[in-house]
Amino acid sequence: MSPTRRESGADITSFSPNDEQQPFNPPAHSTSAPTSRIDRRKSSIAAIFDDNHRRGENLIRQSRTSLRRLWDKYDVPYVIGEEIDNANATLCEKTLIICSWCILILFFPFSLFLTLKIVKEYERAVIFRLGRLNHASAHGPGMCFILPCIDTVHLVDIRTVSFDVPPQEVLTRDSVTVAVDAVVYYRILNPTVSIANVENAQDSTHLLAQTSLRNVLGTRLLSELLCDRGSVSNLMRECLDDATDCWGIKVERVEIKDVRLPKSLQRIMAAEAEAAREARAKIIVSEGEYKSSRALKDAADILAQSPCAMQLRYLQTLSSIATEQNSTIIFPIPIDLFSVFQKNLSNIIEKPINPFVSTLINLDDANVKLAGRSTSTDI
Repeated sequence: MSPTRRESGADITSFSPNDEQQPFNPPAHSTSAPTSRIDRRKSSIAAIFDDNHRRGENLIRQSRTSLRRLWDKYDVPYVIGEEIDNANATLCEKTLIICSWCILILFFPFSLFLTLKIVKEYERAVIFRLGRLNHASAHGPGMCFILPCIDTVHLVDIRTVSFDVPPQEVLTRDSVTVAVDAVVYYRILNPTVSIANVENAQDSTHLLAQTSLRNVLGTRLLSELLCDRGSVSNLMRECLDDATDCWGIKVERVEIKDVRLPKSLQRIMAAEAEAAREARAKIIVSEGEYKSSRALKDAADILAQSPCAMQLRYLQTLSSIATEQNSTIIFPIPIDLFSVFQKNLSNIIEKPINPFVSTLINLDDANVKLAGRSTSTDI
């Protein structure tokens, strides 16, 4: 290796032939520099993640506080998470909570009768502590713990409830006034919302059902109301369910019980139905007569083709008359006699008149005329 190349290396001081056999030992700063860069990168990435995490938590807190402010502004209870944040309780509230715990401990175990509440299978308990919701979700079924003097318990029945909608005077789309009553089946789906968002969920649902019934039936024809009650009931159920969703109520079914028409309209519809039935009856009678006449004509043609069949029919008629226990039996004239007379009469008409017979007929006419004249002269 040339001296210039040896001199160019900063860490090389001398050169010998044995340098190629010695292992290469890198300088100490060559390994420490990359590790420090990796550590700095890791620390910077961790700092970025921590910063983003803190920013996310701050955004969540800000959104919750903004929601609280908005809901408090419009008097709507804040029920979003599973747990209600009671950290912002005042000093007085915290003092009351501590006093309640002290009373509970002092009078133990007698205080258990005031702190344990049994909730049935079909009930849910909504607990308010000093006027605030203690938990976003309702308690039950089973046993729940309350603090005496500061907790208030509201029991909510979650079973399906039914009520009758009073008869409503409704004007249909075709301007017909009818009285309609219905029955509604509903249940409370969210007990906390039903207590916190509405004063009386049942009365509110009753009033809303009456208005919804009038609004829905006002867009329907009378024929649809009478013949298609299922679609009307489904439409009313959907309207009620959408309106009561913010109250924590689920409307399961709506059924129309009765539709009362005015007396005058009932008479008109009855007369129309009777006229339609009479027309159909006349058509049926005329079709029956037409078919019977065709059958009689076909039977007459068949009997005319076979004289023996006519004779058998004659004998059958005589036997039916004899079985009626009549004292007098009338034998009709056989049809063959009429045929004989008809043939003789046709022969007489077709034969030419004899001249002698015609002369006698003329003499008789002359005698009749002379007798008439003599009687007139005598008078």
